[in-house]
Amino acid sequence: MQAKNIPKPLVKVPILKRHGGVPPKPFKVGRGFSIGEISALGLTVKEARLLGLYVDERRKSTYPHNIEILSEWLEKLRSGQIEPGSPTLPKLVSIKADLRRVFKGKTMAGKKVRGLLKLKYRWTHDYKWKRKRKERALKKRHEAKRHKGGH
Repeated sequence: MQAKNIPKPLVKVPILKRHGGVPPKPFKVGRGFSIGEISALGLTVKEARLLGLYVDERRKSTYPHNIEILSEWLEKLRSGQIEPGSPTLPKLVSIKADLRRVFKGKTMAGKKVRGLLKLKYRWTHDYKWKRKRKERALKKRHEAKRHKGGH
């Protein structure tokens, strides 16, 4: 369960053309604190995440008000007035195995079964596409006589 006392980072709002070059509000709540803001307090990214802070590794900017908010929060944490939140470590992403590789022709056995190893079939598509291009140029194909949509 996430603690309610975790500080929120404030970041600048991007300037959009539809707002006439003037942002609708100066700041918004960001995804997390930048690495520069965390390192300004002498913390590492892993330590900050173990304390329950969200870290946005993509953001390069550092804002003084975020550093002030973090330093006040850390002092309260050290004095024991508040408790740290639950860790916010990044989620592990598991990659699925590529199933049915043989039937897609990704292994030697699959290429053999699909007939992709035989020399006469190796360049079949290149031959076909070259022939189609030539027929289109000569206006022999039905696609060239009518429209290119193939209807």
